[in-house]
Formats: sequence, C-alpha cells, structure tokens
Amino acid sequence: MCEAPVDLSFKCIRSIADVLHKEPNEGLRPLKRNAENKFCSQALRLNNNLISDLAGFTLTIGSLLSDPSHLAWLDLSFNCISRIDKALTELPELRVLYLHGNHICKLSEVDKLGALTYLHTLTLHGNSAENEKTYRDYVISVLPHLKSMDFSAVTRQERIMSQIWHKKITLGKTTKKS
Repeated sequence: MCEAPVDLSFKCIRSIADVLHKEPNEGLRPLKRNAENKFCSQALRLNNNLISDLAGFTLTIGSLLSDPSHLAWLDLSFNCISRIDKALTELPELRVLYLHGNHICKLSEVDKLGALTYLHTLTLHGNSAENEKTYRDYVISVLPHLKSMDFSAVTRQERIMSQIWHKKITLGKTTKKS
C-alpha cells in the first residue's frame, strides 16, 4: 500500500452512493489520480459516517478507485451497519477490515468473510455480536487466517482452542440431526 488512503471519514455520508459527491480529506501525502480521475489507492476510509448498508458498494468503488480489486484496507468503523454485505467478499485482496462500532448483532454475519483468504486483521468490537459468550472463539474458528482481531493478536493457543471449540460445536449439530 504505497499510495495515500482515500479518506472520506467524518463526511456525514448516509449511503455509499454519496461517496461520489464528497471530496476526500487532505492527508499528509497527496492523493494520486489516474487519467480517468479515479484515485490510485488500495486503502479507503469511510469511518465515522452514517452508512447503514453497502448497497451499490461495488459500483461506487469501481467509479472511485482506479483498481478496486486491489483494495487491501477498508475502514467502515463507527457507522450504522447491521449486516456484512456480500460485496465485501468481492474484494479478493482485502487484508484489513475495520467494522467496530457498528450495529452487527449476529455472529453468523462473520461467516461471509471466510471467502477473504488474505484477510488478516479484523475489528468487530463495539457491535452487539461481541456480547455472545463464544464471540472471539467463533470469529477465529470461522477466519483461522486472522493474525489480529479487535486490535489484539490472535495467539497460537487461541487458534488451537477455537479449532477444538469449532469441532465440538460441529459434532454437537451432527449428533442432534441423527
């Protein structure tokens, strides 16, 4: 990630389509644009807005970024998002995803992120899903390639325990069906 992030934080953005009508915040490094006036960046900050869903996300980032398939860092923290949109799974290079401080209630929403093979950093704290007893074990079992969760390193011991926990839960479901 050599280029500066496109920073659209604190812009009172309510829908993803609004992104195209806002000018990014100035950062320490200037933003570069290509001949089509699209930003040459692999990082996008949409934190601290009023976004409730990601409808039109793929189309919008296609209009905003020169190569959206190379988006590696996405900050959607402190919005009003209640579910993880499948559009995020269409970002094959995504490595860092911040979703903390949203309204995600169901842990099962995290299952969708299993398609992101390069995802190594995820934040979900500050969502009501965090209150589930098995919160951390569940997320680590679904995303075993995570290196950091909620700004805390995923330890080897946690990986082992989450695998055991996952096998126990899976075995329990199989037994109940029989």
